[in-house]
Amino acid sequence: MPVITDPVSATRRIVLIVASSGRDGEEKSMGMRLRDVPTRLATGAYILHSGITKLKAGPELAAGLHASAAGAYPVLKDIPSTRFVRALAVTEITVGSLLLAPFIPTAVAAVVLTGFSSGLVGMYLRTPALRKPGGIWPSQAGTAVSKDSWMLGIGLGMLIGAAERRRGRGEPHAPR
Repeated sequence: MPVITDPVSATRRIVLIVASSGRDGEEKSMGMRLRDVPTRLATGAYILHSGITKLKAGPELAAGLHASAAGAYPVLKDIPSTRFVRALAVTEITVGSLLLAPFIPTAVAAVVLTGFSSGLVGMYLRTPALRKPGGIWPSQAGTAVSKDSWMLGIGLGMLIGAAERRRGRGEPHAPR
């Protein structure tokens, strides 16, 4: 996979590819509407960057990430921390890449994003130290993890949009 050194020109290329795929925002061979580009680009780039960063995680960071995940999901305790972080990094790179790839249908990208972010939100909800006592709002320690809720919202929104398009109930056209 080529390294993106100029995000602006990469964004222009993606927009041009998607814009040329159909008239009036119809899904054609590219699998996404032009209005899906900003959401998929921002979310995909964020997740891809996070995964690439985790590939370089040292033993201390790996142990911390593993302990947080294993605290919420005890089944992960027996996995060595370095293996866990490598698997998490590869997962994030995969999810981010699927969101960024214009030929992946939005419905597919949405299912992957929703599944991935559901696990992260589950970790947030299962870890009391990440939340203020008696509520769902983040504590100081939970602020960085609570942002995963917006990824779940984005994934669900893309799923709903894809389902509406599939059933022919897309948004009404504005009068001309």
